[in-house]
Amino acid sequence: MHRYRGVSLVRRPEAARTALVRHWKGGVKPRTMTANAVVSPIPTSKPRTESPTAVNTMVRLVRESFAVVEPHAEQVAQFFYAMLFSIAPSARDMFPANMQVQRSRLLRALVHVVQMVDRPDDLVPFLRQLGRDHRKFGVVSAHYEAVGMALIAAVKRHAGGMWNDETERAWAEAYTIMARAMLDAAAADDGPAWWPAQVVDHERIGWDLAVVRVRPDFPVPYVPGQYLSVEVPQRPRLWRYLTPANAPRDDGVIEFHIRGVDQGWVSRSVVAHTKPGDVWRLGPPMGRITVDREADRDILMIAGGTGIAPMRAIIDHLAQWGENPHVHLFTGGRVREDLYDLTHLQNVAVTNPWLTVVPVLENEPDAPGFEHGTLADVVTRYGAWEDRHVLVSGSPAMIRSTVSRMLVAGTPLDHITYDPFTLD
Repeated sequence: MHRYRGVSLVRRPEAARTALVRHWKGGVKPRTMTANAVVSPIPTSKPRTESPTAVNTMVRLVRESFAVVEPHAEQVAQFFYAMLFSIAPSARDMFPANMQVQRSRLLRALVHVVQMVDRPDDLVPFLRQLGRDHRKFGVVSAHYEAVGMALIAAVKRHAGGMWNDETERAWAEAYTIMARAMLDAAAADDGPAWWPAQVVDHERIGWDLAVVRVRPDFPVPYVPGQYLSVEVPQRPRLWRYLTPANAPRDDGVIEFHIRGVDQGWVSRSVVAHTKPGDVWRLGPPMGRITVDREADRDILMIAGGTGIAPMRAIIDHLAQWGENPHVHLFTGGRVREDLYDLTHLQNVAVTNPWLTVVPVLENEPDAPGFEHGTLADVVTRYGAWEDRHVLVSGSPAMIRSTVSRMLVAGTPLDHITYDPFTLD
């Protein structure tokens, strides 16, 4: 197993999730867990004080150093991968030949994890899902060790004066917690690492938009609203996250809505070149956008562009029952062509009084029957929605602006749910 400064970065702790949650809530302190479960990668003669302050210090050091590094994202990513492939040459086979797109995805993932480092109730389930998902690459514990070494080396190289022994310890501890949660989840999952699925239909409904239906060889156990990682034969080893737009069906067919985005190697290939008979590979289900129809809270859905897919899947599922929580759906785009699924949703609303559909356009201010403005503008114009369970789906920029505006308007943060990976 690889080691960092002579000490293993990853050792098997007991009850990793419980320990992490207790750390942040002031129960078991980080040095207690480190001493018992994860060997500190930077030995010191005097351990730190076991107090909530130690946790806050770790979070602060990780965030502050990453803020210094983030403007140099391209160089950090290049150094990271060069270091990773030097430490673990076998890892190179897990990645596509062209690394340009992959480098940007690494930094996006890092930003998300860094932002969640002091939110264990959100971070740990996300890491567990990632751990199960990464089984499709054949990842083993030695790869996690190599990634940790390369990551710390890359951040250190670009952190300048922000880097010292305390910062190094903070990154090593944070990474160890993350890696351990992923490894534990991968070890506990006895399902397939991926499902083969044959394309049965490819419907192009615009120059940059297609609906693709696939039939897996075996049922994929996803919950309406979740997303899957997908590999297509035209772009081997370039896995991308796509969200089913339908609830699980008896025949197993899954429908995906894919828009070709600028510089989207996979999405543009799917839109232009997918054909019936192609065999896709689908990774394990991930994501937190779901609805509990037994809960006593009504639902607010906010969807931009193809972000309508998870909302459509949930609505498809709820339509099986006559009574449901009330669902208020805002679906938005720049022009009417962006609301490609509006007619279907309006037809569902006609026969299901629990569903209200509000179409929103940023442009075309004279178009009748539409609200006008950004989704953030229109949704907050209606109020703060304090009593709703809020689901948001769309591009990262749309999610950021909408959630920020809702928080300012008074929507409680713990009422808002969204998933991080939404772009090709």
